[in-house]
Amino acid sequence: MVGKGLFWAIIASIFGLYLATLFVPGVYIDGTGAQFLKSLTLAGLVLGLLHIFVKPIIDLITLPLRILTLGLIGILINIAIIEGVDILFPSLHIKGLVALFFTALIVFAANVIASFISKRKRKN
Repeated sequence: MVGKGLFWAIIASIFGLYLATLFVPGVYIDGTGAQFLKSLTLAGLVLGLLHIFVKPIIDLITLPLRILTLGLIGILINIAIIEGVDILFPSLHIKGLVALFFTALIVFAANVIASFISKRKRKN
């Protein structure tokens, strides 16, 4: 079942990054056409892989902080992961903390929706 969860996490990350480039000022990807799609897909792929494999480990390590902050530390974890992807991909540009925050919110929302869809498809 990890395969389906991984698939939906990658799709959600690609879609979330795309929505961020459309709606968040200061977030853009260099290039047009095929170059844009290639950069978006690769960045979304890495972001999805990080959300599936690295984020659960970080969540476990930061569990006491998560309990103390009632889960609000989770947004900081998402921000850190997205900043890491921004550093890894020179064609992805996220300018400023506000743009990074809203990008993290959009990607988080996309992952929540994809998780809901994935769980619903497993039941059927």
